[in-house]
Amino acid sequence: MRLSSATLDKVSGSVLMPRYERSAQACGIVHIGLGAFHRAHQAVYTDDAMNDGDRGWGIVGVSLLNADVQAQMSPQDGLYTVRESQGSATTIRLIGSVRTVLVAPHDPITVVRAIADPNTRIVSCTITEKGYCRGRDERLDRTLPDLASDLAADAAPRTIYGFLANALSMRKQSGLPGLSLVCCDNLADNGSQLSALLGEFIGETDPSLLEWFYDRCRCPSTMVDRIVPATTDADREQTARDIGLRDEATINTEPFRQWVIEDNFAGPRPRWESGGAQFVPDVAPFETAKLRMLNGAHSALAYLGLARGHEFVHQAMADPELRPLIESLMCKEAAPSLAHTAGLDLNAYAQALTARFSNAALRHRLTQIAMDGSQKIPQRWLDTLEIQNKKGQDCPALLQALAAWIAFLRARVEEVGDPMAATLITLWRRRGKSGIVDALFGPGGLFAHHWSASPEIRRRLTQMVAGFDFR
Repeated sequence: MRLSSATLDKVSGSVLMPRYERSAQACGIVHIGLGAFHRAHQAVYTDDAMNDGDRGWGIVGVSLLNADVQAQMSPQDGLYTVRESQGSATTIRLIGSVRTVLVAPHDPITVVRAIADPNTRIVSCTITEKGYCRGRDERLDRTLPDLASDLAADAAPRTIYGFLANALSMRKQSGLPGLSLVCCDNLADNGSQLSALLGEFIGETDPSLLEWFYDRCRCPSTMVDRIVPATTDADREQTARDIGLRDEATINTEPFRQWVIEDNFAGPRPRWESGGAQFVPDVAPFETAKLRMLNGAHSALAYLGLARGHEFVHQAMADPELRPLIESLMCKEAAPSLAHTAGLDLNAYAQALTARFSNAALRHRLTQIAMDGSQKIPQRWLDTLEIQNKKGQDCPALLQALAAWIAFLRARVEEVGDPMAATLITLWRRRGKSGIVDALFGPGGLFAHHWSASPEIRRRLTQMVAGFDFR
């Protein structure tokens, strides 16, 4: 029997249940990108707020790509369980904050209307770095087919910008308030980036809307943190044994979670602080520490670990040759690149990350982290390299990770769906082992605008790349 509103009385075991009446909750949030991370993070914080007495913050979840998540969640009336695992200890919680699931390519007009609905006050998003359609200059990449279609307005919306611009126009025409647009992806200064990119899109497609957007809407920056492996069939089978019902949308994650949010909203918001969210004037120090230390170490574990035949993060972390490299990357290379911030103990942060990466209860696949590397390494690695190189400081651990990524491009980049895969493979074929580093990080290289490596570092990197052999 499958989990749903009608089968809640059949739930067995120790499951923490929602303490509010779901059917009485209006939907005040539209979330774009209803993947595992949102369901383990923002939806849980929203559930906390409604458990604490907040009302009217149900979530309309939107998939921008396919109907898989709708097939998982709609037959369950949006209900799903979150399993928090640390060692042998597991806590299971039923989440009720997601009320409706839409598939944007199947029903774009309903998505636009949901955003334009008078009850909606917040649109949040987790669409990964590549979902923002940015070019090398950090502006909109007009060569992307979906974005080009939205800019031409010759079909139903396909990108986040098309959906938002259409809905904001409807809100303006109806005299409704603006929205808080909450980006929860791993982009530096993500709120400002979303504001600038959406402003660029609106300025080209509907200039009369631009002043209203900047005046009535807000895009607070955020930092999100929780390790959420992709759900497996084994996870679903374990949940079925634990609760006595099938849950196709179950999530397995760690107990730790963090959400730091710029206190800059256009109107009401949920009391996310009920779940421990922090509202601060400036998210940047928290965000930068997370990008360079946690995300930087995660990406290093992915490519170095895959090169040594590991499958999961905890396996790579247990490797006696890799663990010291990761600790050095965090403590000796990334941490010194960060400005001192009151209340942010970087040594304690690094120790906590080491413990979290070593959690064998989370079977977090390295290939999941290796996805979209071209979109991730600038803020995770290259910013640290640029800062440390200017100070005359060497970063051997980061260089090892970078060499592993470069070697990975040649052998396996296509399997993880990198949006720049074709370009990177072409560079490898044209330049070979002796020239690929220059093509990426030399003068005029593909990533030189983020970090231009010195001739000596390029020579070292070229030697390191030759030492990796991905099969």
